Amino acid sequence: MLVRGHWSIENKLHWHLDVTFKEDASRSRKGNAPENLNILRKIALQRVNLQKDKLSKKKRRFKAAMNTNYIKEILRI
Repeated sequence: MLVRGHWSIENKLHWHLDVTFKEDASRSRKGNAPENLNILRKIALQRVNLQKDKLSKKKRRFKAAMNTNYIKEILRI
């Protein structure tokens, strides 16, 4: 039961990384690049999750790419 719970959490995180950031399509494979990008994606996903609006994570990411005020709000600059 404990193992199943772990994989449930792992699958949910991986699914969000793949759907929101298209992680499985990433072409970085050499050196530390895959691990570094994975860490940055997890940080970005956590920041996007903190937003309190009714948009999906994928739409929040797109809105942040198109609107500098929104990304500042996400980053709390």
